[in-house]
Amino acid sequence: MNLALFDLDNTLLAGDSDFEWAQFLISKGVVDREVQEAKNIQFYEDYKAGTLDIYEFLAFQLAPLARHNRAELDAWHKEYVERHIRPIMTVKARTLVLEHLAAGDLCAIVTATNSFVTGPIAREFGIHHLIGTIPAVDVATGAFTGQPTGTPSFQGGKITRVEGWLESLGLWWGAFDNSYFYSDSHNDLPLMQKVTKPVAVDPDEKLRTHAEANGWSILSLR
Repeated sequence: MNLALFDLDNTLLAGDSDFEWAQFLISKGVVDREVQEAKNIQFYEDYKAGTLDIYEFLAFQLAPLARHNRAELDAWHKEYVERHIRPIMTVKARTLVLEHLAAGDLCAIVTATNSFVTGPIAREFGIHHLIGTIPAVDVATGAFTGQPTGTPSFQGGKITRVEGWLESLGLWWGAFDNSYFYSDSHNDLPLMQKVTKPVAVDPDEKLRTHAEANGWSILSLR
């Protein structure tokens, strides 16, 4: 059996699910466009530089979830997937996932974006396992608190989360003939260096340079 791990944003998707969620909320008048876009630019520049403070980012990203009830959020999410996500799910990305699933590989999406936003997207791809950053929930009300819980699925945290998930299934890295991780970002180098078959997908400049220097596969899903 093989293990196939997929980053989501700008890898399986020809865009960023968190950015698209923010654009959707702006279109609904839920968040202020000027504030949202200014913060997104700042966070994206930090992400590209490898200096993103993940907890500062998550506090900003998760705040809107705490201001609305789950029924309203779930209704919005269905509209969001239809308008913003399906158009950026490419045929090549769907085909790649289907090839791994048809081969009987254990597949998971591993993303820093929170699981509320990304859970339904994973299901759209037919992937049953999602390792995303987990938004905390108030146990008394079931409402989101606006804070993350556990280890964020970001940079080296992706290894921690993947290994915890594998252990919960009674598995470990050595249980697989091959392990794949598909990603576009140099922020994912820790996990890419952990698998036996890292694949750079439409990579950023830093990742492309590293992939070429190490003989890694480079793929476009656009």
